[in-house]
Amino acid sequence: MVPRINTWPAGPAKPHIEGFAGYKVGMTHALMVDFRKRSTTAGQEVSVPVTILEAPPLKVMGARLYRTTPYGTRVASEIWAKELDPHLSRRLPIPEKSQNFEERSEKFAKSSGSEVHLIVHTQPHLVGSVTSKTPEIFEVRVSGDKIEERKKWALEILGKEVKVDEFVKEGEMIDVTAVTKGKGFQGHIKRFHVKLQPHKNSKHRRMIGTLGPHNPSYVTYRIPQAGQMGRHRRTEYNKRVLRIVGNPSEGPLNPVGGFLHYGVVKNPAMIVHGTIPGPARRLVGLRLPMRFRGGTEKVDIKYLSTLSKSGV
Repeated sequence: MVPRINTWPAGPAKPHIEGFAGYKVGMTHALMVDFRKRSTTAGQEVSVPVTILEAPPLKVMGARLYRTTPYGTRVASEIWAKELDPHLSRRLPIPEKSQNFEERSEKFAKSSGSEVHLIVHTQPHLVGSVTSKTPEIFEVRVSGDKIEERKKWALEILGKEVKVDEFVKEGEMIDVTAVTKGKGFQGHIKRFHVKLQPHKNSKHRRMIGTLGPHNPSYVTYRIPQAGQMGRHRRTEYNKRVLRIVGNPSEGPLNPVGGFLHYGVVKNPAMIVHGTIPGPARRLVGLRLPMRFRGGTEKVDIKYLSTLSKSGV
């Protein structure tokens, strides 16, 4: 389940990748100095919940140039890398004969458009805890003021890897998009947390009082009813990146015995403040913040808990 991101922020003035992806590992807690100036505990050590995301490098397999038309955005030009990753054969057929790269590059550079996107794919074969080794493919926007610089930068990065520290730095904000935990078909009470009926109520207690009046003679969508709960795409805004760990084996990150339902982190990882939707091992989409207008905060983590999560 690849979380789809439909809207992108303006981004920096220079060409910069605006999206990334990682695998949710699990949660722990950390002691850090509260950097929030208006907080009642500003400047003091506080215990905060943090989420670990394993973020191996993304590989750029192609680039697309979009133009704006009266009927929406349309692809103006497209180019693929000279050599595609062999693991992509799990996802799509790789052509034996490569395209004329120089000719396609020249056509891509001369084409007119308004948006530049990179076609990237994950590398799950680097992550031992993820069972499926089929790469996930998605698009990320390239920011920048000048379209020519963005096209040139996209051609330069084609076929290369993009690391997580090239996407975001420590202390910056990101938006997180993920698919929540699926809970199946649930009733009124669990799905909407409505109040239980009195014990004297006839027939049922775990239900709502009424579906509505006689007129209008239909049930509106505002009425809480039983149905699908969970497994929905959700976006959470303004999550602070507390730390980026380039090599987990050097610093204290993995708890004793590994993370529950995940194992041991072996690739570059991110420590994010707060919670993130979805279960462990699920792919999480990351994006530069849409609504944040502040700056980068210096985060001082004093202690990161590496105690066993198995209750040993």
